[in-house]
Amino acid sequence: MMTTTLRWTGAIRTWGEMIKFSHSVFALPFAVFAAFLASRNLPGGWPGWGRLGLIVVCMVAARSFAMTFNRIADAKLDARNPRTASRPIPAGRIRIGQAWVFTVLAAAVFLLACMGFHLIYENPWPLRLAAPVLVALALYSYAKRFTSGAHFVLGAAIAFAPVAAWIAVDPAAPGLPVFLLAAAVTFWIAGFDIIYACQDVETDRRDGLFSIPARMGVARALQVSRCCHMLTVGLLATVGRTADLGVIYWGGATLTTALLIAEQAVVKADDLSRVNLAFFTLNGCVSLLLGAAGVADLLLDAAWG
Repeated sequence: MMTTTLRWTGAIRTWGEMIKFSHSVFALPFAVFAAFLASRNLPGGWPGWGRLGLIVVCMVAARSFAMTFNRIADAKLDARNPRTASRPIPAGRIRIGQAWVFTVLAAAVFLLACMGFHLIYENPWPLRLAAPVLVALALYSYAKRFTSGAHFVLGAAIAFAPVAAWIAVDPAAPGLPVFLLAAAVTFWIAGFDIIYACQDVETDRRDGLFSIPARMGVARALQVSRCCHMLTVGLLATVGRTADLGVIYWGGATLTTALLIAEQAVVKADDLSRVNLAFFTLNGCVSLLLGAAGVADLLLDAAWG
């Protein structure tokens, strides 16, 4: 019994490592925030547990699809990179065939959840957009083979999450704030992906892959990353103004600014030892903090209204 339990635990840990399940926290809070923004037009000012549940399922399934497809597409490249050679597929802990089965299952779950909006809420748009979204999520894996702007392609792919959540709640009236929020997420993601890519400058150059650090060098790439995060802060402020958000949101945006400053401070051109701190810990705090602050602000406004 104990052996079986340990085997299952090990398998779950391996799959979780491959798809980086914990990284769902990067985009999910922004999607939930956007759902509450869209819900201002609904009775009670909130989307309801059913819509929120479907949004969460869509987010987790779409991200699992995207990450597994990425691991399949990059399996040979990962095997050549000492930093990524221990990932489950190149290390042989997960076979390519198994990964393809998981990818198809994740896509199926995503499609079923999108269908739920059509069947339960008579909103066909999530289902109509489901296939294009899956194609976009798959194609971003190949962007680094063609352009140094791959960081922004990744950012844009993830930044569609808040727009999709808004459409899932209120397809008739996507507002300016959600597009500003998507732009903020795009530059935020691109900024920290540039930092992450600084670890692979030599292997990217060797394998003919494109990235801003490989093209411009680490020092200049970090400057680009800082510019991206400055734009993020400006866009988040514009979201607050255009959506007429209150003090809780602004408090969250202020703390987010401090976290982004800290993220930039801990990584230097001659010292990349704290990239994981910047990438995982601080960015997880950014998304959770801002998403929670935005939702709390909207719920308080609805309660007082």
